[in-house]
Amino acid sequence: MVGSSLVRKATSLGDYDVITAGRDALDLTNQSAVFEFLEKSKPEIVIIAAAKVGGIHANSTYPADFIYENLAIASNLVEGSRRAGVERVLFLGSSCIYPKLAPQPMTEDCLLTSSLEPTNEAYAIAKIAGLKLCQHYRAQHGLTYHSAMPTNLYGPGDNYHPENSHVIPALIRRFHEAKEANAESVTIWGTGTPLREFLHVDDLAAACFHLLALAEPPDWVNVGVGEDISILGLAELVAETVGYSGRILTDPTKPDGTPRKLMDISLIRGTGWSPSIPFRDGLVAAYQDFLATTAVGAARL
Repeated sequence: MVGSSLVRKATSLGDYDVITAGRDALDLTNQSAVFEFLEKSKPEIVIIAAAKVGGIHANSTYPADFIYENLAIASNLVEGSRRAGVERVLFLGSSCIYPKLAPQPMTEDCLLTSSLEPTNEAYAIAKIAGLKLCQHYRAQHGLTYHSAMPTNLYGPGDNYHPENSHVIPALIRRFHEAKEANAESVTIWGTGTPLREFLHVDDLAAACFHLLALAEPPDWVNVGVGEDISILGLAELVAETVGYSGRILTDPTKPDGTPRKLMDISLIRGTGWSPSIPFRDGLVAAYQDFLATTAVGAARL
């Protein structure tokens, strides 16, 4: 999802010759393969958008996979970029790098001030390591290696797996299937009270190229919208978008995760960037993408 959006943005700008490497062409956990690819392709800029990602269920079930694969991706690409003479690296992290009970909204300087959310600790630690790799490579080697920490993302090309997807694609699929089946109700995980912030992936892509245009970007910077919504409120909004009119039930026996994760985006706003895609409009577009890709068998299900 993120990689595709970055390619679309780079193409629209017209100033970049884009080099991509899908999973079928390059295993980013294979150090020698990554080093060889970077040495041969000699990119001027590397954006590290690849990651093993998932929702609460996936993070809780496969923590070893999440920490190993994400650590390997970050370390291989950062060191491989240095060896290949890449002067500019932008590493993409996540808002889950911040403590579970961080002051809200979360500023960049609350990193490592208290404990992480246990359900996604493995993923968060790997992303913190990637951020710190860039920070210390910049300090030691004089390279402009920096990071962006996006909030929860959604948009075209999302993963709609029933168990391992993030909350918005999971809800889109669940409510769509409930509408098709005329189901009386849909049950969502947890109490519905946690608050979450959501950023359209195309807004993230715009933020990335904005940061790449800065001569002296921050070591790491939050990328979000500065507003949040409860999970129950989100479910109601997705149901409305899909056209599902049944009841929405909660399941308090399932984990809620962090009570609130709202980004303070004053730092990136200060550099001249702001999000531009309204949430309702973005949800409508995401559902239309789900319908279109499902119809031709191209959806990630």
